[in-house]
Amino acid sequence: MADKDEDLPRDARIVKSLLKSMGVEEYEPCVIHQLLELWYRHVVDVLTDAQVYSEHADKSTIDCDDVKLSIQSKVNFSFSQPPPREVLLELASSRNKIPLPKSLTGPGIPLPPEHDTLINPNYQLAIRRRQPAQAVEEMEDERSDTNPSQEQQAIDEPQQQQTPQRVSFPLSKHPK
Repeated sequence: MADKDEDLPRDARIVKSLLKSMGVEEYEPCVIHQLLELWYRHVVDVLTDAQVYSEHADKSTIDCDDVKLSIQSKVNFSFSQPPPREVLLELASSRNKIPLPKSLTGPGIPLPPEHDTLINPNYQLAIRRRQPAQAVEEMEDERSDTNPSQEQQAIDEPQQQQTPQRVSFPLSKHPK
């Protein structure tokens, strides 16, 4: 085990000793690498902010005050204080005044209302309109003077020119 510790970089050994001092005895080896990555990222963020503060103060180097200010801004940004207990109790009492809805449990698994589900019928049918019989006969009379090949086209055209009538079904059954 001592050989493994000697092979690790100094920072990894520090993380390992920190874990051991906190009572963590079993962990996967990737935990050390993940903690090192988090540690490096935090240090880079703090030093980058400290450099910005130093440049804003027209200083050529980063000093301890810049680092402290950067850490303090990260703490203020990352962590917030919970509201006081009195405020939480007041919010809880106002929220708890509203009773919960009654459970409509029956046999089996309770399901949401049908209008809230995504499995309702959701489709449209296209129904072709049929022309009245008189209109078809008039068209045939008008075209009877033409040659037979044109007559066949005339019969085919009314079927192609018909516009479909759309029929749709409502998606929800509840009134709005």
